[in-house]
Amino acid sequence: MKRRTINLGWSKWILCVTSILLFSLNAAFAKSAVSQKTPNILFIIMDDVGIDQMQAFGYGGTTPAPTPNMNQVASVSVRFRNNWSSPACSPSRAMFFEGRFPARSNVFNAIGPSDLANSMVSPSNITTPKLLKKKGYTSGLFGKFHIAVPGTDPYSDAMVSALGWDYFFGFSDATGDPQSIDATAGGVGGVNGNGNTYACGYIPGSSHTGGADSGACYSANGACANLNSTNQLYPPGRMCMEDGGIFMPNQSCTSPSPSNINFSLMNGHYVSPTIFDRKGVVEQLKATDIRSRTYRSSSPVDEAIKWIKTIPNNTLWMTTVSFAADHTPIVPPPYKLLSADSQSVDVNGLDCSTAQATLSNQMIEAMDSEIGRLLVSIGLATRNSDGTLNYKPENTNTMVIIVGDNGTLGSVVKTPFDVSRAKGTSYQTGVWVPLFVAGPLVKQPSRDVGSMTNIVDIYQLFGEIAGINVQKSVHWPIDSVAMLPYLTNPNKASIRTFNFTQFDQNIQTNGAINAPCVNASSQGSSCTTLPPTKGVCNDNGGVWWGAGAVDSDDPNNPGPVQVTNCCDVAVYNHDNGGVIPYINSQANMAIRNSHYKNVRTYTKSYDSTSNACVDTQTNELYKIDEAVPTPALDLSGTDLLVNGVDALNEEQRRNYNSLNNKLNSLLNNIVQCDGDGNLDGIVDKKDLDGYKRYSQTSGDTTPNGGGLSSWYDFNIDGLTDNLDYEIIIENLGKNCRSSTNANHPNLTTLKWVGH
Repeated sequence: MKRRTINLGWSKWILCVTSILLFSLNAAFAKSAVSQKTPNILFIIMDDVGIDQMQAFGYGGTTPAPTPNMNQVASVSVRFRNNWSSPACSPSRAMFFEGRFPARSNVFNAIGPSDLANSMVSPSNITTPKLLKKKGYTSGLFGKFHIAVPGTDPYSDAMVSALGWDYFFGFSDATGDPQSIDATAGGVGGVNGNGNTYACGYIPGSSHTGGADSGACYSANGACANLNSTNQLYPPGRMCMEDGGIFMPNQSCTSPSPSNINFSLMNGHYVSPTIFDRKGVVEQLKATDIRSRTYRSSSPVDEAIKWIKTIPNNTLWMTTVSFAADHTPIVPPPYKLLSADSQSVDVNGLDCSTAQATLSNQMIEAMDSEIGRLLVSIGLATRNSDGTLNYKPENTNTMVIIVGDNGTLGSVVKTPFDVSRAKGTSYQTGVWVPLFVAGPLVKQPSRDVGSMTNIVDIYQLFGEIAGINVQKSVHWPIDSVAMLPYLTNPNKASIRTFNFTQFDQNIQTNGAINAPCVNASSQGSSCTTLPPTKGVCNDNGGVWWGAGAVDSDDPNNPGPVQVTNCCDVAVYNHDNGGVIPYINSQANMAIRNSHYKNVRTYTKSYDSTSNACVDTQTNELYKIDEAVPTPALDLSGTDLLVNGVDALNEEQRRNYNSLNNKLNSLLNNIVQCDGDGNLDGIVDKKDLDGYKRYSQTSGDTTPNGGGLSSWYDFNIDGLTDNLDYEIIIENLGKNCRSSTNANHPNLTTLKWVGH
């Protein structure tokens, strides 16, 4: 009996141990299964947020924007500390969605309404959503798009689905960016209202001109509420705008509503032309729809959360949430998205076109709040008892990638970065952007990678996450190199041997370019052709010298008149006693290795002796690093080439020659393939079919409605017509795939561009 008891106990012990072992094995297997499962992808894009803004990278200046949620994500991420973008948003976005440098894609600058489809991403490309479709991913994009604009894209508002996305909720602005602030605050001010101007688009409290502490808030659906508050930090006019309404100061609700109220007026980040695109079925939301009247950092998050929650558990997804912050016009964000410290700062009554530093911080903080809400709402994170973010990426099945699309706008750049060499330039402040990646594929998170990376490499990372051999899947030249090895191997050596960035003028009819925009600041007067329209120029504090310019735009100058380029402004000012502006380059690019950087600019510069314009090419050489908190930057006065090549020491000369030669070779290695509209490197029947599709008359059901701008407009006259057909016929049978150069591993094999 005793023996049986002992055996029973022994049996129980064996059973217990076996159960524990089986449980442990099952748990280990389950964990392994999760780690081996193909992950979803959440891609978050920040607009005009350079690395100078980021506390998580050791910068942020003396007054950094509070970003607790991104700081937490970055703390458990791989942080890419040496990541380059393009100097402007559209080429950057084209790079990570199609994997090609601007020299190959022809997307050189922020796309505007005068740019032709030739400088927009073509539907012939294997874009990121098309690439991921090979592994069954469904793709949604929420917010800013801006790799095409509806006015000259043949697909108009269906352009997003034409490039492969299954679902889009975002904005259909003519310039791709937020429209100007409505200084009438919905028709309340201005010539048809009370005559007041509201510089931030809403009516401030009574302590400011034209302000009020009470009034009627009219909603677009016909409802109205009487609001009353003496809180000058959060006046009722701002409350009303943030809720999508229009505020009538010092009045009570009436029916009907006052006749001067106008719900059709766009208003910066608060009222936007908004569309849904579900696989080519486009719904244009009215300006009275609350989704069109919701802050631009909030409505895309709202819709992304809804969409993700509808996706079946067995379906892989990639969700891109593309914020418009911190892009101009810079405005006070919703009060509820700010911390108590930020809420205590009085921003009401400020001029949003000039008082930008504080508002920029608040817009970045508001975006950070929405990123936290997004992660929690889709189940990737929770909140700790103190409200902080609790994010453990290893317990999720989603890779999170957060990136800035280009450097910060000069007026809000943080020290010690260079306000005069910021967005729009190829200097470090213009192209050095944050990138951090978290998720189950990351080995040993919470670390930095100092190797050179480029946002063009994100295209390949998307494919690597999905288990796709990107180089074999895309049958034309791409410029991406691998990124996943940095995530899976903490000791991975640098893959890139050089980095490249580029800015130029987009393709417009018959060689036209954007008009000059002149900006006066503490740094002096400067002129650029970056803004595509007068409104964008004004939103950036500039004075427009293109079509529509009038003398009253700038009473301190004898102009502006309508001129072609910045040098023309200098000539005009010389002849009329005005200030000669510093002329920003019309094209610039840079190439770097581990320690040195070569910057090249092309400028139509002003020669004061002859009072004429001279085409000028300039090369500069800088020694740079990524030290924290004070990196070695390409600042004015540190150009090693200022006294010529002969003044360089042996090390400097060796690096300059190497970089300059590589840059020349890179540019010379791009082959124009006339007649190839579908990017396959061969001019054949497919191109004739493509031409036919885009050239048909307006009576046919074609994307563009009749022979206008398209990727088959080879002679760049804004038409797809018989002249382009003749170019195809002349080149029929041409094979551009034979151009190869194995000496440049980051611009590999085939080199042609097709449009």
